[in-house]
Amino acid sequence: MAKEKQNHTIPHTTKSQMIFFSWAKDILIYVIVLNLFVEFSPVVIIDSFTISIFTAVLLKILLEIILFFEHKVSDFFKEKKVLRIFLVWLIMFSSKFVILEAVDIIFGLHVELGKFLNVILLVVALMLSRQVFRWIYQGLGKTKRPHKEAPV
Repeated sequence: MAKEKQNHTIPHTTKSQMIFFSWAKDILIYVIVLNLFVEFSPVVIIDSFTISIFTAVLLKILLEIILFFEHKVSDFFKEKKVLRIFLVWLIMFSSKFVILEAVDIIFGLHVELGKFLNVILLVVALMLSRQVFRWIYQGLGKTKRPHKEAPV
């Protein structure tokens, strides 16, 4: 009995699907990075895995707002390079205090991200992890190998 080959094509994705995928991917990456920091850094404390998920969602929201604001300022001061660099640096520097304060207000004693330097390292690790994931994903899309259907 011969099996019929099925055509498993991926349908065109919508903008809403891409936004959902991006947020889900980033939050999962953030949960992993946060929990690695909890495990290996004595100053980063999160009471439970559930709270780490909520913290990841909060960090995703805050980082999206900060990056949006940073891009708007950068675009506005495109002609004034020195002022643009200074203001972008100021936004990125002061945003760590905003993150610390927001986490403290929302989670109180349940989440401790450490001091300023710890937050800088955490944010860099979050953004770097997200970028590495993007590079891998894009690299896999550039392969020229034909797609073989998995046996059913």
